[in-house]
Amino acid sequence: MFQRALISTDFEDGLYRLGCVIPGLVEGGLKQISFFHNVAVQTDRSVPRVDEEALEAARKRLQEAIQGAAQDSTVEIHVECGRPSDNILKQIQLHSSEVIFLGMPTRNLLSEKLFGSTTMGLVERTPIPMMILRPQLISTYMTDELALRCRKLFNYLLIPYDGSQSSIEFLEILQAQFRKSPPPPDHKYYFLWVIDDSIRRELRGDNPLQDAEDRLNKAGDIFRNLGITVETLVKEGDPLEEILLAAEKYDISAIATHSRGISGFLRWSVPSLTREILRRSWHPVLYFPRVN
Repeated sequence: MFQRALISTDFEDGLYRLGCVIPGLVEGGLKQISFFHNVAVQTDRSVPRVDEEALEAARKRLQEAIQGAAQDSTVEIHVECGRPSDNILKQIQLHSSEVIFLGMPTRNLLSEKLFGSTTMGLVERTPIPMMILRPQLISTYMTDELALRCRKLFNYLLIPYDGSQSSIEFLEILQAQFRKSPPPPDHKYYFLWVIDDSIRRELRGDNPLQDAEDRLNKAGDIFRNLGITVETLVKEGDPLEEILLAAEKYDISAIATHSRGISGFLRWSVPSLTREILRRSWHPVLYFPRVN
């Protein structure tokens, strides 16, 4: 699905450990892997200063983490000083990366507002998909477990769909991605439609279940015609809860999601299923940005 990846780590998220399982990442489809760490600018009497010792220590730590480079792959290390989000975007452009790996702890809205989040900030700025991994999981995997997970990162995706314009746009983005880089035959994609039980029954239509199944199958057929294995699922309940339950039940490797983008003050007041998935899912989340 992707061949060129940028792995950004702050060393607290555990993502540097992916250097130990390069063969697993390559078996999962990656060919060019760039590791990046950002060092904060130091201030000496209010004068910005580059911490050369911290830069060198970060390079050494990444070099020690990377083991067993696989054949037909390239692995690079880059360490820069400055604003994390700005430098990450520069690295994406420099390496023509197709996907970026980031760590993000589960958190609530209040902590996000108070302390910020590099990952959530990049959600609104990234030009490429983001694979978001939970540090709590990456840090506790044994190396063999981590290698296995890396081989399967993109194999079984759960794709929430509700027939909205945003969902339709998301499928168009996925179609373009699959045409550019067709997935292997053993990959499988689960399209999930959740009928929101908080909506009054009289507003759902005469037969919402059948309507959802028909529209979901129609969407799935577009991908089946591309030779892609698709299974459709229709559930009723709270959308977020049903998505997270389906990820557990169907042995999902990642939840794929998309947002049309909400910026500025509105992002704190407008409900967003995508944001809640990013905040609360323990499964990896593959986030696709809006296409301008």
